[in-house]
Amino acid sequence: MTTISKNARIVGFWYLLLVFCGPLRLIIIPSKLFVAGDANATAANILAHPILFQLGIFADTWGGVLLVILTLAFYNLFKDVDRYQARLLVITGGILPGAIYFLNTVNDAAALLLVRGADYLNVFTEAQRYALAYFFTRLHFQVVVSAEVLWGVWLIPMAILILKSRWFPRVLGWWLILNGITWIVISFANMFLPDYVDTINSWSLPFQLAEIAITLWMLVMGAKEPVDNIPA
Repeated sequence: MTTISKNARIVGFWYLLLVFCGPLRLIIIPSKLFVAGDANATAANILAHPILFQLGIFADTWGGVLLVILTLAFYNLFKDVDRYQARLLVITGGILPGAIYFLNTVNDAAALLLVRGADYLNVFTEAQRYALAYFFTRLHFQVVVSAEVLWGVWLIPMAILILKSRWFPRVLGWWLILNGITWIVISFANMFLPDYVDTINSWSLPFQLAEIAITLWMLVMGAKEPVDNIPA
């Protein structure tokens, strides 16, 4: 196994951990605990499943850590291909979204504190606390909507590096570009055209599978240098 192939598998390993970590707070918890427009029902669900909600905070925290580790692994893999694009990938895919993940846990922590209540919160009625808790869950979502721009942007330098390196099938690079554009479109739709988000998600699902494809390719296949790049 070449060093490049070994480094690619390391990237695939960290990417796979992120793939498993991400859906918990993004998909599972909202679908199980949050009731759209109903603060009381949402608060009741959080109180009934506090461990699940706290696991979402944990997932966001470690998701931020994994992003930084993952993008540094990408940098180690691609630094000799194009150092500028590799740095851009670390900043837009690791440092910035990682910081957002950490900061966004504050919104969920505030929601949990408000739902549980405490003596110093007695200035609020129960209904007011539940309404504020629901507000913080919505604020969490709005931060995610903004972060979706970065989820799209970082895939562009990744795609460029994959295309320039020629270590992977070129289709993966072009697929990642479409994936990146898709996340930017979804962010825009969440901000300005929320009624169309579900439709856009349905139509764009094939594009969104690019990250899973590159993860599995790196983990299973590693990387293969072109013959003309291998010293005689």
